[in-house]
Parts: sequence; C-alpha cells; structure tokens
Amino acid sequence: MSEPQARGLAGDNRYEIRVQGHLDAHWDDWFEGLTITNEADGTTTLSGVVIDQARLHGLLGKIGGLGMTLISFNAIGNQPT
Repeated sequence: MSEPQARGLAGDNRYEIRVQGHLDAHWDDWFEGLTITNEADGTTTLSGVVIDQARLHGLLGKIGGLGMTLISFNAIGNQPT
C-alpha cells in the first residue's frame, strides 16, 4: 500500500491567504514576495508561491504574531510551467 503524498510537497505550492484589514505594499518583503491585494470589502489577499511547508508555517506564524485575523486559506495548486 502506498502512502499519500503530503500537500505542498508534490508541487501544490500556490496559496491564497485572506486576512482582515488592509496592508501597505511595503509588507511584500515581510511576506516573502507574496502579492498583496487590498480588497474592497476591507480585507487583504496574500497570494503566490510558497516554496515549502516550513515557509508556509512561517508565513502563518507571522500573520498570527501580528495579531491579524485569518479569514481564509486556500491551496490553489501547481504553478503553471
């Protein structure tokens, strides 16, 4: 019996994270190059490629450490080649 591969380790490295409130563009470096999109409803979407699970957990830790409210988290799938 084969074991299932963990998500994120087999190429599912594109994510979309939505948080409450708006962020300025200068947070790009802090969030490791994710695209920051301020939405009309007062939320911010962070989207892009995260190279591995350790970085993903680090990003989620930063969100929590800043006291931001996490609204949603979606694995988008493989980045187009």
